[in-house]
Amino acid sequence: MNARLRTTPTLTSDAVFGSGSGSVVAHPDRTLLVVDDDPSVRHALWITFRELYQVKLADSGRKALDLFTDRPADVVVLDIRMPEMDGLEVLKKIKLLDPAAEVILLSAYESVEYVREALRLGASEYITKPYQVNGVRAAVETAMGHRAASRKTAAYDQHLARLQNEVHGQQMREELARTRNEIYASIIHDINGPLTVIAGYVELMQHTIAYGETLNEDQLGTVRQQAQSIARQVSNCIELSRRYLGFLEGKASAKSLVGIKEIFYDVAELLKAHPQARPNELIIHSCESDVTAVINNTDLLQILLNLTINALQCSPTVHRVELYAKVFPNGLKLDPGTAGAHLLRAPEFRDDLPLAALSVQDNGPGIPQHLLAKIFEPYFTTKPPGQGSGLGLAIVRRLILLANGAVHVYSHPGEGTVFTIYVPLHTTKAPVN
Repeated sequence: MNARLRTTPTLTSDAVFGSGSGSVVAHPDRTLLVVDDDPSVRHALWITFRELYQVKLADSGRKALDLFTDRPADVVVLDIRMPEMDGLEVLKKIKLLDPAAEVILLSAYESVEYVREALRLGASEYITKPYQVNGVRAAVETAMGHRAASRKTAAYDQHLARLQNEVHGQQMREELARTRNEIYASIIHDINGPLTVIAGYVELMQHTIAYGETLNEDQLGTVRQQAQSIARQVSNCIELSRRYLGFLEGKASAKSLVGIKEIFYDVAELLKAHPQARPNELIIHSCESDVTAVINNTDLLQILLNLTINALQCSPTVHRVELYAKVFPNGLKLDPGTAGAHLLRAPEFRDDLPLAALSVQDNGPGIPQHLLAKIFEPYFTTKPPGQGSGLGLAIVRRLILLANGAVHVYSHPGEGTVFTIYVPLHTTKAPVN
C-alpha cells in the first residue's frame, strides 16, 4: 500500500493523518471495528487507521458481535465472505444492536442483487477488493462524519425532549395552579349561594321573633320550616365542600344517579329565600315523568342554581325566569349551527342515547352573538365591576363536561336567553358503574 503516515510523538486530538486528498483530524475517542478473516487485510487496515481511531480487529462474525456488544463501534469495516457467518448476517445483527452504526462492506465479487440487499439492510457503502487505500480512507472518514452527525442529532433530540418535558411539566404545573385557583374560587362562588339563602332565612326568622316574646302556633311552624331549610343549606355547603375536595384530590366522579323531580324540588326550596328571586317571577315546572339522570346530584344542583341565578340577575328590571325539563327517549340531534346559538359538548357525549334536557329561560335583554362563545370562559362577565365574578357559567361548563353532557345556549338581544343542558338518562340497558 502507498499509505503515508505522519505521526507526532504524543497523539492528541489535534493529530493529523496526511493523505493525497488532504488531511484528517485524529479522533482517538472514536472506534473502528475491522472484521475480516484475512489477517493481511486486518493488519493493513489497522496500520492505516491506528493513529486516527481506536481500532479493534475481529477475524470472524461471531467475535465481531462479541466486541460490538461489549462496546459498540462507530464504524464497522466488514468483509462479506467469511466462514460460519457471512457479512450480511453480521450486518443485520449489528443494526439490531445499534441502528445508527455505520457499516462499510468489503468484497471481491458480488452480484448487483447482493449489493442492493446489503444497502437495503443499512450498509453505508460497498467497496470492492482489491481496494484503493484512499478510497477506504475517504469512506471511513465519511462514515465517521455521519456517525458524529447522528450522535449530535440524537443529543439535540434528547435535549429537545428534555426541554419539551420541562415545558410540559411547567405547563402542567401552571395548569394545575390555574385549576386549583379556579376550584378555590368556585368553592367560594358556589357556597355563596346557600350562604345567601341561609342569610335570607335568618333575616325572616329574626323578623318573626323581633316583636314578640312568644310565638303562636303558625309562627312557630314557620320558624321550624325556616330552621329546616337552614339545616338543608348547611348540609348543601358541606356536600359542596366534599365535592370540591374530591376535585382537588382527583377523586371526583360524575357517575352517579339523580332524580330530575327531586332536583327541581331542591332548586325551588333553595331559591325561596334568595334575594334575586323575590322581585322577579320565577316559575319552576314540574318534570313530566320521574326520570333519573346519570350525573352527580351536587353537580346538577349547582348547574341549575348557577343558570337560574344568572337568569334572575340578567336585568335590573322585573322579568320572568322559567325552569323546565323535557325527556328524549331516543336522543336528540343537536344543531350547533343555528344563528344566535352556541353549543358545548363533551367528547364522549352521545346524542343518539336517551337524554334529559333541562332548560332555564328568561325574557331578559339577551346576549349579543359575538359574546356567546366567550361566556363560558372563567372570569368573563358582562356585569359591571363588583357585580359578577364570571365563574357561574365556567362552573356549568366544567361540571357538564365532567358528566359527558352538553350545554346549548340560544339568545338574541331583546328576546331573552335559553340555556339547555343535556345529560344522559339512566336506563336498565346502560347501568352506571
